[in-house]
Amino acid sequence: MAISARSLNKNCKFLIFGGGYSGKYLANEIRKLGCIALTSSRSKANNENSFFFDSFSNELPQENIFSGTTHIISCIPPTKRGEDPVLSRLEKKLEQLSLEWVGYLSTTGVYGNTDGNWVSEKDPVKPLQERSKRRRICELKWINANLPTQIFRLPGIYGPGRSTIESILKKNIKVINKKAQIFSRIHVSDIANSIIYLLNNKKKLDFHPIINIADNYPCSQVEVIKYSYELLRLKMPQPIEFKEAEKILSPIALSFWEENRKVSNNLLCNKLGYKLLHKDYKSGLKSCLESISNHNNDNYG
Repeated sequence: MAISARSLNKNCKFLIFGGGYSGKYLANEIRKLGCIALTSSRSKANNENSFFFDSFSNELPQENIFSGTTHIISCIPPTKRGEDPVLSRLEKKLEQLSLEWVGYLSTTGVYGNTDGNWVSEKDPVKPLQERSKRRRICELKWINANLPTQIFRLPGIYGPGRSTIESILKKNIKVINKKAQIFSRIHVSDIANSIIYLLNNKKKLDFHPIINIADNYPCSQVEVIKYSYELLRLKMPQPIEFKEAEKILSPIALSFWEENRKVSNNLLCNKLGYKLLHKDYKSGLKSCLESISNHNNDNYG
C-alpha cells in the first residue's frame, strides 16, 4: 500500500455496487484506511458491511445507506439490454448526494481487436463483442450523468483465489496455443491501490475521465500458464493448438480469443505516477502462490 493512501480517513464513506471479486477486494483495502466501505448484495444478509441492492427488485437501498456517502464505485456489469443497473434505478438519487467522486469499472474490451497493437485512452473504441458494446453504452451513460465520474478500463483480472495457479490445482485449465495472440492483465491489488492512489492525489494530479489499469507486460496465455506450472514444480501438458481447441471451447470462451491487443498503462504509471505492486504476471503469480501457502499454514498451524 502506498504511503500516500493514508490520507483517506474515517470521514469518507464508499458505497460499492457489486460485491463480487473486485468489489470485495476494493472494500477491504479501503476499510484498512479507516474509511467506511459498504458493498451491495442481492440478498438481505445481516452484515454491517453490506447493503441490499437488486436492480430487478422494486425495493431500493434504505435511505440511511446513502447518509454521509462521499464516494461511489460501480462494478456491476450491464444488463443484456445494455442498461446500467445502478443508473437505471438510482441516477437521480446519486445526483442529489454531495459526492466527491464516482468510479466505474469497465473493460478494455471496448477497444475491440487491434491485431496485437497497443491501445491507449486516446484510441477510438471499436467494441467487437456484444458484452463490450453494452459496456460502452454504460460508459457513456456514466460520463453523461451529472456526477464526478471516472472510468477505469480493465483487462483480465487475476489475484488470490482467481489465477492460473488455482486453475491448475483444481485441474480446470486448458493450455491453448495461438500464434501471436497477446493478452493484457492486472492483479486485483493494483486495481484497488491505483484507485486509492488517484483519490489521495486528486488535488495534485490532472483529472482524466478514462484511465486504463493494466500491468507492464502483455503476453501469451501459454507463457503465463508455463510459469505457473514452474512455480508449482509440475510439468505442463503439451499445448493444444487453437484450431483444435476451437472444437471444444464454449462460445463465450472462444470470444476471448477473437481479440488481440496490448493495453498501455502509460497514462496511469508514467503521467500520473502510480507504481504497480505487480509489474508483470511473474510477480503477481508469486503473490498468489504465497496466499495459498499462507492459507494452508493457517489451516494446519
